[in-house]
Amino acid sequence: MNKNISSISATKLITDKSWLNILSTEFQSSYFTLLEEFLLDEISKGKIIFPSANAVFNAFNLTPFNAIKVVIIGQDPYHGDGQAHGLSFSVQEGIKHPPSLRNIFKELEADIKEFKTPLSGNLTAWASQGVLLLNAILTVEANKPASHHKKGWETFTDAVIKAVSQQQENVVFFLWGKYAQQKEVLIDQEKHLVLKAAHPSPFSAYNGFFGAAHFSQANKYLKASGKTAINWKL
Repeated sequence: MNKNISSISATKLITDKSWLNILSTEFQSSYFTLLEEFLLDEISKGKIIFPSANAVFNAFNLTPFNAIKVVIIGQDPYHGDGQAHGLSFSVQEGIKHPPSLRNIFKELEADIKEFKTPLSGNLTAWASQGVLLLNAILTVEANKPASHHKKGWETFTDAVIKAVSQQQENVVFFLWGKYAQQKEVLIDQEKHLVLKAAHPSPFSAYNGFFGAAHFSQANKYLKASGKTAINWKL
């Protein structure tokens, strides 16, 4: 993330105008200024931050606000070199599938008849169909998971979830694991479908993630709401 870090400004890095309009108040808030200052300070100390600066807001640039059909909430980016690229659970081309992503693909094979685990773990194809792959925390220090916890990102992404809930209708929210399920209070369940299950991590996937059939449930709900289903194949 050292590259172009002097231009970490969200208003420069988010290219989708719909998101810029929705989130303009957040960008002007004191907490967001402090967050930007924190990131610049970390870089000035020689720390490596993932993802790269131009990928931090990938979820927003790839999924315009008005196109959102599904929201998949993760915690923070992968902290290994070359993995994170701004989409929850997704990795860049040529990177080995992390354990949680392997389990997501395993569940997809069981849930969606035509799905076969792909070679690539890049989920950009989902994002381009309206799947907002949103981490609650958008940056992380290399090899230090949750290192940017409580630095301001959670306030920002909570505002994102609230905006989707308040201004959109018939969106499916995947809340996997206790951390994501804490976001349930931000969602109007009279307008949206909330699907909860254990986290796909190997430590918890057998406690209710496998067999939850969230992907087929989401498509059934979207179709019933007059929307196009997601093609989960990659």
